[in-house]
Amino acid sequence: MATPSMLSFFSPLVLLRPASLAPPRRAAPASSAISVRAAAASSKSPAAAAPKKRAATGITMPRPVSPALQAVVGASEVPRTEAIKRLWAYIKQNNLQDPMDKKVIVCDQKLKALFAGRERVGFLEIAKLLNPHFVKAP
Repeated sequence: MATPSMLSFFSPLVLLRPASLAPPRRAAPASSAISVRAAAASSKSPAAAAPKKRAATGITMPRPVSPALQAVVGASEVPRTEAIKRLWAYIKQNNLQDPMDKKVIVCDQKLKALFAGRERVGFLEIAKLLNPHFVKAP
C-alpha cells in the first residue's frame, strides 16, 4: 500500500500532463502559406529539376569486344550489362533455350564460337564465359 510520503513524491508527476507541457499552437494566416508555396514553385527552374548524368564506370562503361561477340550483339563497343541483354535477346529470338530446362542454352554456331565450342551452357555461366571477349584497353 502507498504511504503518505510516497503519495507526496508522485503527486506532482501525476498532475503534469503532456498537453500542458507543449506550447500552444497558432494557426498560420492563409495568405502567408500561399506566398510560401508560390516562392517555392518559382525557385525551381527546369535546369535544377533535371537529374545530373553520371559518367559510366565499371560494368556500365562501354568496352571494345571481340569479333565473335560483335557478331551476336552487333556493336564494336558495348557495356557488359548491355552485352548480356543483347545476348539474351538473341537467344530468345532464335529459340535457343532447352524446352525441358529453360536455364540451359543450346548453342548455335555463333554461340559455340562465343562459348569456347560448348554445345550447352547454363545461364549462370554466361557472364563468366563472356569475360574473355571484352578486350582490355591499354
